[in-house]
Amino acid sequence: MAHERPAPGPAVPARHLRPAADGTPWRPTGSGVFPHAELVDGTWWVPRLDDFPEHPLHTLFADGRRVADLDDDLPLRGGREAEGGTAPALTAAERTAVLGLMAVLGPYGAEYGTPCPGDWCTCELLTDAYVLGEAG
Repeated sequence: MAHERPAPGPAVPARHLRPAADGTPWRPTGSGVFPHAELVDGTWWVPRLDDFPEHPLHTLFADGRRVADLDDDLPLRGGREAEGGTAPALTAAERTAVLGLMAVLGPYGAEYGTPCPGDWCTCELLTDAYVLGEAG
């Protein structure tokens, strides 16, 4: 699938990107843009919910660095709409740390220094203030 700003290399199946083999649960963040996070060996793994179909379904980050674009759903119970299952939500300090790592990365392409202007999608709305305001 072609995207407005194609990432280097093909999008990969999400099932191949599970960062923790031990089944560490994805935990809800309270953000609608970065809905889940997982701490594995001191690294925060965070998927961004992209504006599909204009962009990939998700972009996965490790400590704020892009790992891959994903054109299929994450391995979460309920997929895109998952509430995190039985995993506890992040603490306020963890949420602050995670969303701090993800600062300015709300719009697709921001990880390349060229955030999408939102001509065909909602990327222009994905400011840090919007990301932080999604807390429930």
